Amino acid sequence: MKEDEEINNEQNQEKSDQKATHANKMSYKSLLGGDILANDFFQRQTKLMILILVFVIFYISNRYSCQQQLIEIDRLEKILTDIKYDALTRSSELMEKSRQSRIEEYIATQASDLQTSTNPPYLIKK
Repeated sequence: MKEDEEINNEQNQEKSDQKATHANKMSYKSLLGGDILANDFFQRQTKLMILILVFVIFYISNRYSCQQQLIEIDRLEKILTDIKYDALTRSSELMEKSRQSRIEEYIATQASDLQTSTNPPYLIKK
């Protein structure tokens, strides 16, 4: 009887060892077939895996939006540079046209009665 019990215990031990090695053994078939998700480890760690998946999705979306913002910043900087150069050009043109010598020259070509004042300007006090 003891011998039968020992033989049964050994057989049960061998079967449990085979099941354990079979459960721990991962093959491409079990990976692609989805059997790996039925594994005890994956069932226990489901919440952790979902949390990691959410973080990965958040990381990817954050990186994408950051790249889009950098592209927009570069585009706006180019536009700003163009506007600054245009404003500088217009400012220099205005300075050139508003010089006294240019104004006197323009008035002389228009045959106007306007003349340059010979008296210095004076301040009116209240």
